[in-house]
Amino acid sequence: MVDPNPKTRLNPEQYARLKAEIAAPYRGLRQFIYVAVGASSFIGAFVFFFRVLAGKELDTALPNLALQLGIVALMVFLWRWEKSRQLSK
Repeated sequence: MVDPNPKTRLNPEQYARLKAEIAAPYRGLRQFIYVAVGASSFIGAFVFFFRVLAGKELDTALPNLALQLGIVALMVFLWRWEKSRQLSK
């Protein structure tokens, strides 16, 4: 392992954080996007679920519900994949 350069005046915590950011850039931004898109999709699925339950516009509500649930599942998958990659390093 390379020791931090004493000329940079970084403490070990800052050095470790910068090193982690270099290994996986924009991880925090990606995780925020996963949460934001997943939450938005969950709200949409909630709305379409009750439209289906009420029996209104079933020809459009069912495909939209399926789409929203698919997006929620995708965001959960991406979140878990991101976390597993983070733990394996």
